[in-house]
Amino acid sequence: MTERYIKESLGALRIMSAALFICHGTSKLFAWPVRHAAGKIEVSSLLGIAGAIEVVGGLMLLVGLLARPVALILAGEMAFAYFMAHAVHGFWPIANGGETALLFCFAFLTLAANGPGAWSIDSKA
Repeated sequence: MTERYIKESLGALRIMSAALFICHGTSKLFAWPVRHAAGKIEVSSLLGIAGAIEVVGGLMLLVGLLARPVALILAGEMAFAYFMAHAVHGFWPIANGGETALLFCFAFLTLAANGPGAWSIDSKA
């Protein structure tokens, strides 16, 4: 297997995961691009705090600023979300609606372990 495009593929994973993750946060905080299923969310609630973490952490990850620690925090948030909101509804992620949370969790763990890849502020330092 070639290692030629590892940095580029990690960079693409980071950028796309962060962009999608930001949408989860903005839907909670600003009802954009769609309103979150829970409706109006108070910023001081658990979902509001999660939204703030998703927007701020997602933006930091998008540009690759402190990418490893931020990715680890975001992976932890997604593990917490999975066990708090999804696993209580059954074991299988496809049945409990938690597959997105698990995919984000493991994508962020991959970035925390391997670094932000290409096109990041961290790689310029």
